[in-house]
Amino acid sequence: MPKKLTGIEIYKLLPKTNCGDCNLPTCMAFAMQVAAKKKALESCPHVSEEAKEALGEAQAPPMRTVKIGSGKKEFTMGGETVLFRHEEKFHHPTGVAIRVPDNMTKEELQGHIHNINQLHFVRAGEELGINLLAVEHRDGDKGKFAETVKEVMALSDLPLLLVCSETSVLQPALEAAGNSRPLICSATADNWEEMASLATQYQAPLTVKCNTLEECADLTAKIKEKGVEDICLDLTGDTFLQSFSNLIMTRRLSLEKSFRPLGYPTLVFPTSHQPFERAAEATACICKYCSIVVLEKGDSWELLPVLTVRQNIYTDPQVPNAIEARLYKIGEPGPEAPVLLTTNFALTYFTVAGEVESSKTSCFVSVVDTGGLGVLNAYADDKLTPEVVIKTIQEQGALEQVQHKKIIIPGLVAVLRMEIQEETGWEVIIGPEEAAGLPTFLRNEWRAS
Repeated sequence: MPKKLTGIEIYKLLPKTNCGDCNLPTCMAFAMQVAAKKKALESCPHVSEEAKEALGEAQAPPMRTVKIGSGKKEFTMGGETVLFRHEEKFHHPTGVAIRVPDNMTKEELQGHIHNINQLHFVRAGEELGINLLAVEHRDGDKGKFAETVKEVMALSDLPLLLVCSETSVLQPALEAAGNSRPLICSATADNWEEMASLATQYQAPLTVKCNTLEECADLTAKIKEKGVEDICLDLTGDTFLQSFSNLIMTRRLSLEKSFRPLGYPTLVFPTSHQPFERAAEATACICKYCSIVVLEKGDSWELLPVLTVRQNIYTDPQVPNAIEARLYKIGEPGPEAPVLLTTNFALTYFTVAGEVESSKTSCFVSVVDTGGLGVLNAYADDKLTPEVVIKTIQEQGALEQVQHKKIIIPGLVAVLRMEIQEETGWEVIIGPEEAAGLPTFLRNEWRAS
């Protein structure tokens, strides 16, 4: 084990500017967090290469950062420093991979990759999609695996997992992959020396698969001695409960106990053959720290809830999920268009925007700066008051865009209505309490004079 450095020793090698770019008030506070393994040294954008070299492995996060692929689609996993999200944040969102078996016909393969390439969703202003493709050896023809890898790389630029335990089949596929750094899956107690040799030769990360965590710890130490640093742990068990337990135990051992032999990112293949259960398993794996989950198919109805959970978990709890407070146009609103009011909590705004789009009614939406709080929380915190609403509407010029003097406020803050009307002379209309009621409200109840 490397020598554990104190906060003072780390502080001496920092810039000492107290710039706050690491989201901590001082360099000393940052040094203490690094010493406690709650922050990675790389979180300071100004730390010198000399400092990184001097601190060496002693400052490294308890979980190694591993990269798969190259270029703009490069996928980064690991590097986590806290067990619970509220302690700081999770840094690298779980990667979602789709299996691509090599026993497909060329037409089936092209159709499968085409469908995967279309799997893009927009939620709360963020684009969600697949991160990786798991090319899997199932065909008895040894040359088919390498051919499939070539075809997949021609059809997609996503990083690859090469799922094959036979080194004689895997090597031609690695040749076909070139310098794209695919993740090799997997080294076992039976083939680890050959797999480690291939990983070293092709500078590719390697997955380790064992029956128990004790065996994993022994095997990662042996593989590391062979010069392979970028390792991922395949924690898929015979049952989902075993996979789930493996994820939790590995996370605790690596982060709480700084147990380096298990301080690597993790991977799980959900075991259920039922798509609903498979989606639930993938979701649970994301909640319990899995770095990559590999799904059987790319059905959008199965994938969307998995990606939604990932998006919710991998936000920074210390930074409000907010959008710019300004006047937005949805559709092509004219002088008779309604003017809606909402807060700058991102999920609130994008939910409202989605419902307005569904209503086919063009609107202006005046977004109030509430520090990223939703409607009720902003009202309770005195960030959504009649004075704030009036000032926002006036500064954004919302009513200058229309011929009427009407604004629609959320039904949850109907109490603001009278004071706004008395202060301004505007007509304040109480909208629905939930965004889901907007389409009906706009179609049936809104009338501009």
